[in-house]
Amino acid sequence: MRHRTLIIAICACACSLPAQRPAPVTRATRAAGAAWTNGGTCYEVFVRSFSDSNGDGIGDLNGLTQKLDYINDGNPRSTRSLGARCIWLMPIAESPSYHGYDVSDYYKVAPAYGTNDDFKRLVAAAHRRGIAVIVDMVLNHTSSEHPWFKQAQRDTASRYRDWYRWSATQPAQKGPWGQDAWRHSEVRDEWFWGVFWKTMPDLNYATPAVRDEARRIATFWLREMGVDGFRLDAVPYLMEEGDSLIGSAGTHAVLREYGAHVRRVARRSFTVGEVWDGIDKMLPYYPGQLDSYFAFDLSQLLLAAVRTGDARALLDRHVRYQREVPRGGYSTFLGNHDLTRALTALGGDVAGAKLAATLLLTLPGVPFVYYGEEIGMTGDKPDERLRTPMQWSAERNAGFTRGTPWEALQPDISTANVASQESDPTALLNVYRRLIRLRASNAALAGGVLVPLMTSDPHVVAFLRREGAHAALVLVNLGAGPAGGVTVTSARSALPPGAYAANSLIGDIRGASLHVGADGVMDGYVPLGTIGPRESHVFALSARSAQPFSKSRGSEPKEVRP
Repeated sequence: MRHRTLIIAICACACSLPAQRPAPVTRATRAAGAAWTNGGTCYEVFVRSFSDSNGDGIGDLNGLTQKLDYINDGNPRSTRSLGARCIWLMPIAESPSYHGYDVSDYYKVAPAYGTNDDFKRLVAAAHRRGIAVIVDMVLNHTSSEHPWFKQAQRDTASRYRDWYRWSATQPAQKGPWGQDAWRHSEVRDEWFWGVFWKTMPDLNYATPAVRDEARRIATFWLREMGVDGFRLDAVPYLMEEGDSLIGSAGTHAVLREYGAHVRRVARRSFTVGEVWDGIDKMLPYYPGQLDSYFAFDLSQLLLAAVRTGDARALLDRHVRYQREVPRGGYSTFLGNHDLTRALTALGGDVAGAKLAATLLLTLPGVPFVYYGEEIGMTGDKPDERLRTPMQWSAERNAGFTRGTPWEALQPDISTANVASQESDPTALLNVYRRLIRLRASNAALAGGVLVPLMTSDPHVVAFLRREGAHAALVLVNLGAGPAGGVTVTSARSALPPGAYAANSLIGDIRGASLHVGADGVMDGYVPLGTIGPRESHVFALSARSAQPFSKSRGSEPKEVRP
């Protein structure tokens, strides 16, 4: 019988596997752009804080272009880059604010970041390295400095008047958090709807011209600027209908129309929306609207699992996402520009941050990594302190700028920086590098079905990922002490019947052999005598004889709760 090889990853600080160098990505080939989501990781960048090329203290597009090799140098064998296949840029359009979430010109790059041509050069350089580029699109509101709003305020006969909502008196209606969302105009004695802030008037999507303009803006960025998709900000608030302020039927209609337009213009683009809530509030956004939505509840559960040593709720919730959400339809993360940074949320626990990265990058979903998370940057509210400059080295201003940084750096730059972790294989940076590349090269981790497993130790979490003839087994000790003789058990049809030899993909640790019976059950398997505290491992299992997996997602094995 011809031998079959089955890779099973019992996850830890994973390794980089050799692969063929991909062809350069160009505008002609970027139609395959959304293919990056199968095994790819997206890296969120705040351009203002990433790299300053001209010494004015503000990060810019040219600085980001110079640092692309850090994100992905285009060589799958490289161990010097993260290997991310996508970058998400926080708002880069012209805006009067530092953060850019109040746009004053949707067709122009913020001058502090560069020019439209600088952006096009960035996209071309990213595509050559196999990096897709998605940009933040703020559709819910504009800046009060936008010419549309200025004209609408001055002239009630303006063509832009109906692009916003107005009232001659201050309505008693409050915003979704009980706030005063009707704001007084500084030009006329009237009020406008601005749910997020007085300088952020909401667009009125009941007006067809507003929806038309949103589609024109999308077309401009896809065709003229070359982007591969969008992250859409605050999508539940797009359209208010009576007392329905969040997730109204009109909002879903707008998203369905917008998502369809983006896919028509760029067939394999990617759209991901911000729906800040759990799965119950997310489900109405499927199907046929945007491609994906951020799973905020999974982020909270993952960090809680690492803090408490108990991941049962995390796996249960992932199984529910798998059951109820279209495949590839949710995006995972540890932190972002609005949330306490992951290492701060974990109380400075670097070992815990490695476990969190392990879980993030081996569980299902399309993972996003916030810049600096991979080196353990810290930060807490206010927002500016979540978005501090990237820490490239321990030198003055952390190698971010020759000038004075727009925001003071964090006090931990001597240890939490790229240069100090570059050559340390145990450093958090290199854990991220290995895991990101393993996910990209392993079919099971890239897009496999999740199968929770049962372990004999409550601090040890285990699960399978299965995809066609490939599988991955993830085993992580979340506990503060060693776990000896841990057994792993599955339900029926977890694996093809056969005998497997376990060889580590990292180091020279040899795992115990595994026998899977005719029912496909892993019954009391003990992969290692002892799993160290806060430790994980990666093994390859070679099967001399095994039945092939079914390729049908409808034949998933029965769930076993850990």
